Amino acid sequence: MDPIREAVLAETRRQFFGRVAKGIGGLALSSLLAEDAFAVPGLPQAAAGGPAAGGLPSLPHFAPKAKRCIYLHMMGAPPQMDLLDYKPQMRDWYDRDLPESVRGGQRLTTMTSGQARFPIAPSVFEFQQHGRSGAWISEILPYTARMVDDIAIIRSMHTDAINHEPGITFIQTGQQIPGRPCIGAWFAYGLGSMNEDLPTFVVMNAEKSHPRSGVQAISAKLWSAGFLSPEYAGVGLRGGADPVLYLRDPGGVSRDVRRQMLDGLGELNRMQHEQLGSPETLARIQQYEMAYRMQMSVPEMADLASEPESTFERWGEEAKQPGKFQNAALMARRLVERGVRFVQIYHRGWDVHAFAPEVLPAQARDVDRAAWALIQDLKERGLFDETLVIWGGEFGRTIYSQGRLTPTDYGRDHHPRCFTLWMAGGGVKGGVVHGETDEFSYNIVKDPVHIRDFQATILHLFGIDHERFTYRHRGLDARLTGVEPARVVREVVA
Repeated sequence: MDPIREAVLAETRRQFFGRVAKGIGGLALSSLLAEDAFAVPGLPQAAAGGPAAGGLPSLPHFAPKAKRCIYLHMMGAPPQMDLLDYKPQMRDWYDRDLPESVRGGQRLTTMTSGQARFPIAPSVFEFQQHGRSGAWISEILPYTARMVDDIAIIRSMHTDAINHEPGITFIQTGQQIPGRPCIGAWFAYGLGSMNEDLPTFVVMNAEKSHPRSGVQAISAKLWSAGFLSPEYAGVGLRGGADPVLYLRDPGGVSRDVRRQMLDGLGELNRMQHEQLGSPETLARIQQYEMAYRMQMSVPEMADLASEPESTFERWGEEAKQPGKFQNAALMARRLVERGVRFVQIYHRGWDVHAFAPEVLPAQARDVDRAAWALIQDLKERGLFDETLVIWGGEFGRTIYSQGRLTPTDYGRDHHPRCFTLWMAGGGVKGGVVHGETDEFSYNIVKDPVHIRDFQATILHLFGIDHERFTYRHRGLDARLTGVEPARVVREVVA
């Protein structure tokens, strides 16, 4: 989209509305009345089957398999060889040095580059095969093992980044340098909203449970709209009584008074837009109107009183506790039921430079059952086939130990050359294991999948050709997958 043309179109719309409508409040009211025509019984507004509002008229490029996405990001890089990439041969290599022929001169972080040795640390966890594919799953992921036929495991992911900040930025925005739109913002911009009473793109940060698990810093740049309009940025939801800060009206301010204030503020912003012609001003008006509608929709969505007891028999009691990953994942299900396009949950604590055998079981307990329960809920509600679920981190971990190694204790450093994630629903072929690494889980030996391939595949599932989905920025046609080649991983597409 050309921002100059966008500004011209915005001005044309303003002139039209100035002649026809009676203020911003009238526009909001007409929008809400239009949505009532698509109301779904049992939900407050149009949700799973409602039409999109906004988005680009050219999208999707072809029939989509997915309409919504829940992205579960395990922040800090889960060690693939302890979870989903079984390497039994390593037991014979305990405390032997990683062969230089395997490392092949690959770069190391400053945290282990000074080590005198790189001793092999076999996983302390047992693995078993599951499902039609015979996928090997760690004992600390028993619920993932139960749904292995619903997911596609990609064991051959690789990236260019070796540290967390650029690594997370890369997988979320397509570039290691901050300032680009994240993937959720791209979807909000390109495909629009399916429920104008809730944000198109929602972000939650979930608590870790183990006090010794490593924590990485997190910032709003990971759900930023970058050079897109700020209306496409992710809206953060918190646990507790106030899911969105500053959403409640102050004491003594009624809904009627709030409506009058917004109408007056909208008129001031409209006057500013007449003088400056900035699309940012229109985005500000839209954000205020969204906040007004969210005052009713967010409390209803966050209230679990309507959930039957069978929900918590499946999810566990921690799903009732705001801030827990289980609660965030349940909220994600409730959000997509109501038509939210893209939900991102960040779960920290996976930065296992030390105490991995102690920390990993707790990390797995935080997310394993909830991910399984999420899949089961989506299937029961008829949403699974059109909801893409993603689980994974930003890169992998080393087979050698960082620091002290004992038979029961080790740490693992960052490793960008191979890692594992899984995808499910939304056009993904379940029961698939794609890609293969060497016996050290250090190098890919079959079917490599780069971050750009992963992003191209996500877009493909939503009916988007990643090469044609661009935004003109500083004279360049920017896209999520960047300028280097990327391919759709059709082996995991149903």
